[in-house]
Amino acid sequence: MKDIDLSELDLSSIGSWPTAVKAALVAIVCAAVLALGYFLHIQKKMEQLEQVRAKEPTLKSEFEKKQAKASNLDAYKKQMQEMEESFGAMLRQLPSKTEVDDLLIDVSQTGLSSGIEFELFKPQSEKRIEFYAELPIQISMLGTYHQFGKFVSGVAALPRIVTLHDINLSSSKDGRLKMDVTAKTYRYLDENELASAKKKKRRR
Repeated sequence: MKDIDLSELDLSSIGSWPTAVKAALVAIVCAAVLALGYFLHIQKKMEQLEQVRAKEPTLKSEFEKKQAKASNLDAYKKQMQEMEESFGAMLRQLPSKTEVDDLLIDVSQTGLSSGIEFELFKPQSEKRIEFYAELPIQISMLGTYHQFGKFVSGVAALPRIVTLHDINLSSSKDGRLKMDVTAKTYRYLDENELASAKKKKRRR
């Protein structure tokens, strides 16, 4: 190789070049092809491999979580069944549309049996929320602490859900106490009302 003058080599007659020069040329070409292949293909694959390796801890964590859920599937099913039963029991405590009037009478009778005098007993406009409707009742009544306590206990003992809100106590002109309160009772929506509510949501 030291005795070869590269300036004398003619590209048109590569076949007649010395063996050492041809071997060196082949080596250079192979190196160039390998380098080109690395930068065009292998480097991208290496970058993709690094990206996959970076995701490995997250994917492993997700897999472990899903595996834990899968192993506890029976427990989740049992828990879901218990929740559905509990929800059903609560739902049965909500009156239907036809039972609301009876419930209002029960609340009124509870007050009267407690010795309370009603100044105002006024059901307000019904408010629909998801699968149930809320019916507020504005109440003003006169009585003693004991009578009010008996009324609250009686309301809590009703088989249907009634909650008391915004309680305000003040003195009345005749020396008794006056209690202003908003009682709220609830009822579940029937199938037609639920269908109507869904249609309204779609229109929005």
